[in-house]
Amino acid sequence: MIKLYLFLGSNISHLINPQRYMTFATCKPIRFFQCTSKLVVTMLPCPRQILRAGVAVPVLPARTLSLTACMFKNKNHNTDNNRLEEEEEDEIDEAEIEELFQQQIPTGISEEEHRVFIVHPDVKWGSRKQYLTTAALQMEEAVGLVNTLYNWSVVDKIILSTKTPEKRRIFGKGNFQALTEKIRATPGVTAVFVNVECLSPSSEKELQEAWGVKVLDRYSLVLHIFRCNARTKEAKLQISLAEIPLLRSRLRNEVANLDQQGGGSRYIMGSGETLFEMQQRLLKERELKIRSALERLRRKRHLLRSQRKHRDFPIVSVMGYTNCGKTTLIKALTGDAGLQPRDQLFATLDVTVHAGQLPSHMTVLYVDTIGFLSQLPHQLIDSFSATLEDVTHSDLIIHVRDISHPETVNQKVNVLNVLKNLQIPEKLLNSIIEVHNKIDLIEGFEVSDPEVIPISALKQHGLEVLKEKIEEAVVKYTGKQIMTLKVQLNSPQLAWLYKEATVQAVDDVGDDCTANVKVIISQAAYGRYRKLFQVT
Repeated sequence: MIKLYLFLGSNISHLINPQRYMTFATCKPIRFFQCTSKLVVTMLPCPRQILRAGVAVPVLPARTLSLTACMFKNKNHNTDNNRLEEEEEDEIDEAEIEELFQQQIPTGISEEEHRVFIVHPDVKWGSRKQYLTTAALQMEEAVGLVNTLYNWSVVDKIILSTKTPEKRRIFGKGNFQALTEKIRATPGVTAVFVNVECLSPSSEKELQEAWGVKVLDRYSLVLHIFRCNARTKEAKLQISLAEIPLLRSRLRNEVANLDQQGGGSRYIMGSGETLFEMQQRLLKERELKIRSALERLRRKRHLLRSQRKHRDFPIVSVMGYTNCGKTTLIKALTGDAGLQPRDQLFATLDVTVHAGQLPSHMTVLYVDTIGFLSQLPHQLIDSFSATLEDVTHSDLIIHVRDISHPETVNQKVNVLNVLKNLQIPEKLLNSIIEVHNKIDLIEGFEVSDPEVIPISALKQHGLEVLKEKIEEAVVKYTGKQIMTLKVQLNSPQLAWLYKEATVQAVDDVGDDCTANVKVIISQAAYGRYRKLFQVT
């Protein structure tokens, strides 16, 4: 029998507490629960023997690390039992998704109150300089990100020039020294938010050592916002997938530190597998499980899309920068009382579909999507590909812009860049209707582009013009036809048209029980109509 001792402190000279070890049982999963500092592994010939020598190695911060039992599985198990175990493991229920979601939190951010010091590096030139915005506006967005989180507050902020954003300390020696003194002199600071896309693990570690508090970048902060707003299984899985690269990067950094320290063997229980290799495998297993679950959800979404296509419902995706008013607009277009828009960043993490009617009584489905943000790593967008896949299958895109925002031009560029990276079909990109929202916040607003639709979703101004524009575009890009059909009123023809097409008007012709019916109908539905009722 092999026993694993887990010590809660770094001192390994104290006696073994019998309650602090786990027994490895054959054919059972083994779980390494979180230790605060060290993991000590040894093989003991006698359960009562005291640990005299061991190899101390760092363990990644984690809620739970699951080690597959295949290393310890009895080789005499038959194939049927193995297949049964694989099938059971493949079934991921809600509890298991929650376990995946809570298993490892790479940001290391607690849910307690945080007082944040914001540092914005103002890059003077080079590829990292932002040309469509200003440092002040970027700082304003950074403050908004922090204030999105409950019980978080900004205690101080600073914009500091830099010519070396690629260096570990980001700033030059003089600026960095002055910044360090300012942070340490500010009372009550619990975290520093460096307003850059993504810090390297080595850079993050060096900054934390210099400032003595937790250091965050845009990637880790937005991930934490996502975590706080995640409600559905799909959102939790996609966030867990987005965290994998961060976990893998932290793991490499921990192993590099271990190599620098040197000393002792890092192999686990003589298995020939190092701790790094084991944890790499665990991350890979976790990633595969998440991707498998997302693939099943993707197939379910595909089925729902097929059903909507079969009903010939046009699909309109509503997209835009975060907090531009997408959900408010959909609520105004559909009258869906269940929608509760919130004035905060990333309030929507899931795709939701809402039915609404156009002036012709045609039913369309509006798809509410996750908002976009500038300066985010592509891995984060890639992780939400299952959600954003619905956009590529829509018939029309509405791009909502907060025209009152000082960075509205920069936000438009970011949204269009993301759409291009999603490999949206060229035909769909050409169908985009640009909507300028929140015109009520601009006194005397005038539109310079005749193709743009000005609205106030909150005040419900300009919605009728927008609906007419949507209807015109839907008919154009879906291949639907507007035609007048002569139908027999004593047959099921009219009822069929009401169900399968959009009936605009019914004009009674006379005494022969016929009527002229004006409809909007797809070519596929018209083909079924002609075949069913033998119309020439």
